Amino acid sequence: MSVEVAKPEPNERAQHLLRTLIQRYIEDGHPVGSRTLSRDSGLDLSPATIRNVMSDLEDMGLVSAPHTSAGRVPTPQGYRLFVDTLVRYREPRGGDMARLQSQLAGTGDDPARLINQVSMMLSEITSLAGVVSIPRGQHATLRQIEFLPLSDNRILAILVINDREVQNRILHTERAYTASELEQAQNFINAHYAGSEMPSVRERLIADLDKLRASMNEAMVDIIAVAHAAMNDGDEEGGEYVMAGETKLMDFAELSDIEKLKRLFDAFSRKSLILDLLDRSIDADGVQVFIGEESGYEILDDCSIVTAPYQVDEDAVGVLGVIGPTRMAYDRVVPIVDLTARMLRSALTGR
Repeated sequence: MSVEVAKPEPNERAQHLLRTLIQRYIEDGHPVGSRTLSRDSGLDLSPATIRNVMSDLEDMGLVSAPHTSAGRVPTPQGYRLFVDTLVRYREPRGGDMARLQSQLAGTGDDPARLINQVSMMLSEITSLAGVVSIPRGQHATLRQIEFLPLSDNRILAILVINDREVQNRILHTERAYTASELEQAQNFINAHYAGSEMPSVRERLIADLDKLRASMNEAMVDIIAVAHAAMNDGDEEGGEYVMAGETKLMDFAELSDIEKLKRLFDAFSRKSLILDLLDRSIDADGVQVFIGEESGYEILDDCSIVTAPYQVDEDAVGVLGVIGPTRMAYDRVVPIVDLTARMLRSALTGR
């Protein structure tokens, strides 16, 4: 039977020096030496004493010494201690809040535009890659459907969801339908299914189709079958996200290697990887920070991901966040992600 030995915790002086080292490294990306720490820490300690403390922190796995330098850099474990207990988070600047409020106010009632705008604003304000998942549709309620005939056996289906969201879908049919036939079908659906959540509408429609064949003409049944397909289109739970600002990561030396960038951008293009990270945060209580290998993906070992769920009517429907190097400015980025999630919630719910 093995007994897990508790790792020693750095004392208050060591924590202060670790915080100073991480803040300095985040700022300029260079290994931090004992003389720099002596100057920046504000502690009356000799370089020799600081070197001893750094050696202890290295033994604890919180810092490491690159072969090319006498200075130290934080390890993922050091960043984790920093984020959990040492960082002093800063309130978002007034200018950042004003930019967010202005951009969100300019999107009107268009959720798709709102999501795109949020991902771009997250990237611009943090200088990192911004990502926002498309709101999940499991709580979407059908308010109204309308059909308009188009050319070439096509129908435009207009769905009003949750009073605010309008979705337009092009449906391809076997034959052309008259405006009168389409009006009859939409009236039937609105009378029997409006006010129900979309999964319920889909289930009831498919269950009712066989019964309807006995009381309706074939054209009417066919249109309703097409409507069922329209309500399935694009409504897979948690299936999409919007990312902006990936190229901003090229500005960080540790991510600027061409081969590393290629692998990183390839990872971004794999929907399942990003969606997995976002889905792991959907039920989280507030901001989550994945540092380096905590993501579970080797390609992201040099990155950190800061995420927060956003809600509609108390239900978490999506996740937003940023992706950047492990030496990102957590003290500024974490509060911005948290604020943006709350502002997106307000924009989506009209409050």
